[in-house]
Amino acid sequence: MNKQDQLNIIREDFIKSQKVLLAIGDETRQSILLVLMGTDCQTGLRVGDITEQTHLSRPAVSHHLKILRDAGVILMRKEGTKNFYYINVRTELDLLATLVSDINQFMQDFYTNDEI
Repeated sequence: MNKQDQLNIIREDFIKSQKVLLAIGDETRQSILLVLMGTDCQTGLRVGDITEQTHLSRPAVSHHLKILRDAGVILMRKEGTKNFYYINVRTELDLLATLVSDINQFMQDFYTNDEI
């Protein structure tokens, strides 16, 4: 594959990954993700639990959870009137892995160690 073809693939990877990159790029959302990663992915946490562990307000946590849900990074499970949030193990984060892999391949194919 030539350089331009690989660049076009990387460009498409960036477009596909944009929502996830924006969602996980925020420091507050990163702290929420770390809290969620520290739990059982099947059980999840309620907003109040996340609020306690992150020292954010409930509205702030809810706002950031919505962004993470919209990006496909986390999921919500309802139990009666309670909502539990957890990491989506079949997540859009796979798009990032593809993006990084394609960039690494591009760098290996078109640049020598002296040029990097």
